[in-house]
Amino acid sequence: MARFHQPPAQIDPAEAHRLATAGEALLLDVREPAEYAEVHAPGAVLVPLGSLDGFGSSAGADGPDAEGPLVLALCRSGNRSQVATDVLNARGVRTVNVTGGMRAWLEAGLPSHQGACPCGTAI
Repeated sequence: MARFHQPPAQIDPAEAHRLATAGEALLLDVREPAEYAEVHAPGAVLVPLGSLDGFGSSAGADGPDAEGPLVLALCRSGNRSQVATDVLNARGVRTVNVTGGMRAWLEAGLPSHQGACPCGTAI
């Protein structure tokens, strides 16, 4: 599996889709559940920005760490995902912001789904 040693600050939606589809990265949607239900990238894990507290912490909470997969943060436009990227990188989680968010994802014609998180709640 190819990995970035130092992830770039940003990644475009097409490259994010390629990495996530190849299993080389985790796509993390940091929007709210209603936004996720409206439209989301296939396989995206929903963790709203306000719920990132335990995600990726070294305290043993669920979530990737520096040894885990690259995390690709995604929101509606790229602003909240940039905040998530900064927070997670500060915790040692290799995270990259997906530029333009779901707006750019959809404009690029990449696959999308509608409906609530399959687990019924945000992870």
